[in-house]
Amino acid sequence: MHDFIERIKAYVHWAIFLILEVLSGFLLFQYNHYQGSVWFTQANIASAMVHEWEEEALSYLRMPAENAALTRRNVILQQQNDLLRHELALIEVKNEGSRVKKKSYSDSLRSSLDSSSMIPAKIIDNSVRRRDNMLVIDVGSNDGVAPEMGVVSGTGVVGIISEVTAHHALVMSILNSHSSISCRLRGTEYFGYLKWKGGRPLRACMDDVPRHAHIQKGDVVETSGFSNVFPAGIFLGKVAEIKNSSDGLAYELEILLSTDLANIRHVNVIKNHSKEELDSLLSK
Repeated sequence: MHDFIERIKAYVHWAIFLILEVLSGFLLFQYNHYQGSVWFTQANIASAMVHEWEEEALSYLRMPAENAALTRRNVILQQQNDLLRHELALIEVKNEGSRVKKKSYSDSLRSSLDSSSMIPAKIIDNSVRRRDNMLVIDVGSNDGVAPEMGVVSGTGVVGIISEVTAHHALVMSILNSHSSISCRLRGTEYFGYLKWKGGRPLRACMDDVPRHAHIQKGDVVETSGFSNVFPAGIFLGKVAEIKNSSDGLAYELEILLSTDLANIRHVNVIKNHSKEELDSLLSK
């Protein structure tokens, strides 16, 4: 206790000095108009800078959540866009038989959209240079993730869930030799399968496209909806080249993929609430 009192005595003059400095500054700025205005202006500038730094820091901290929300919103908009295109086609159809067919398809699209929900996730491990590339995401069975669920980003399809643990999931990337995504040419009913044959991570192939299909470079390729994994209308890429298949009976299209898998972080897992029912029906 004695040492503490002695230490206070040793520095008491500095405390008195600081108190007097603060008091004199207060009196100077309070009772002198010019000095007060200068102080007020500089204080506002300093305060604005501090608030700006604070907002930048908070914006940086909010960025992951905002990116995840944007990814989810982009996927929803792709599905809604596909539904609207088919609704417009329904309005333009004059033939009653075709009308019934289009109506049924639009209803199935709406049902698919309503029965799907998305689970946001982040990629924590990724590869694009192997023959069979995989990803790891930070959600698992505790978050409602299960094998054979689709994984998408804001720019298109990423892959399909392969294995699941409590807190993580292994995703078979579309850049995998075993990946096969049912797809179609936008605005048509011509469909095929998107496969990756190695090499460039932004190129894949769509095979089994019939010879009578009218195809041009730049045509959009999207998911067909002919599976329980991805709903229809999710962007996959655009036609870059048109080639003949090895047997000459169909076209093989080279697709410029919409998603750069080497440069993504936030994804969403698509959860189809009617998948179990559909799988049970198909198994019979």
